[in-house]
Amino acid sequence: MSKIHKSIAELVGNTPLVELTNYESKYGLKAHIIGKLEFLNPTGSVKDRLALALIRDGEKKGAIKKGDTLIDVTSGNTGIALAGIGHALGYEYVPYLEPGTTIERVQIFEGYGLDLQSFYDIKEVADFEKKGLVLDDLIAGMERLAKEKGQYYTGQTLNNANQEYHYQTTGPEIWNDTDGHVDYFVAMGGTAGTIVGTGRYLREKNPNVKIIGVQAAPTSRPDNPDFTGHIVDGTLPLGRVDESLVPTIIKDNRNNGFEFDEIIDIKAEEAYETAQETAKTDGLFLGTSAAAALTAAIQIAKRPEAAGKNIVVIYADNGYKYLSTDLYKRKKKSEAV
Repeated sequence: MSKIHKSIAELVGNTPLVELTNYESKYGLKAHIIGKLEFLNPTGSVKDRLALALIRDGEKKGAIKKGDTLIDVTSGNTGIALAGIGHALGYEYVPYLEPGTTIERVQIFEGYGLDLQSFYDIKEVADFEKKGLVLDDLIAGMERLAKEKGQYYTGQTLNNANQEYHYQTTGPEIWNDTDGHVDYFVAMGGTAGTIVGTGRYLREKNPNVKIIGVQAAPTSRPDNPDFTGHIVDGTLPLGRVDESLVPTIIKDNRNNGFEFDEIIDIKAEEAYETAQETAKTDGLFLGTSAAAALTAAIQIAKRPEAAGKNIVVIYADNGYKYLSTDLYKRKKKSEAV
């Protein structure tokens, strides 16, 4: 039987799990850190699932058809996914680039032939910059633009199809591939669709599964006065911040009883160290948010109560889009001494 696929959209999901065996051995960890390699999706990140979910949801609602133009705000991965998966399914895409988008991602957008727009092209941005970033204002601005231009705002931060796709795919994949042996599930927060959708499924299968959210530490957030200049790309706070900054998906599910067992803050610099070390021990080449999530998983693995447990962590993307940043800039021997 032929195994020729008709579209890259057919290749989204079913990513493998790989244990961090060499790192575990080197540092004497008693827990099993198991990474889900979401960077093996067609455009290189977990956001391919999101893009496919948003497009199929729009089609199901009759809101879009082939030939239409999609718009959304992005720091890179969501936009790349909407471009690649969107083109494969017959759609155009216009990205509004957030501050901090790396040059590699801009080059990828240009490779897709996109009409690049700036985050600051959204009129409402100036208003909410004065009072602090409020997601509701950003959403209102994107909805206004879509209406004015006759385009479709995919609404990644509030579209329920986001978390539902992870509930239907990512969660079952992890459960089946581990034969149901999941003790901790660890993921970084962005729109929160991955961690909420997957976490809901795993917790339904086993109420004892611990759901660990990971967010950038205050010093790795540009809106913080102590910001170090290093960010964890494409992420949003999950808790311990003003409610206006918390993703809609989290607030909606909190009303339905969903809560994290723990939220761990990770500094960008800590993620850099983890990325560089695991590149040497296990040959991984992780992106910033993936390395941050792994850093949190390693912290959990060092706890006595985690001995013998399976810790599944999402590797959202790889490091190739971050080569212009400090992520893999190692200290010279003279600097390290």
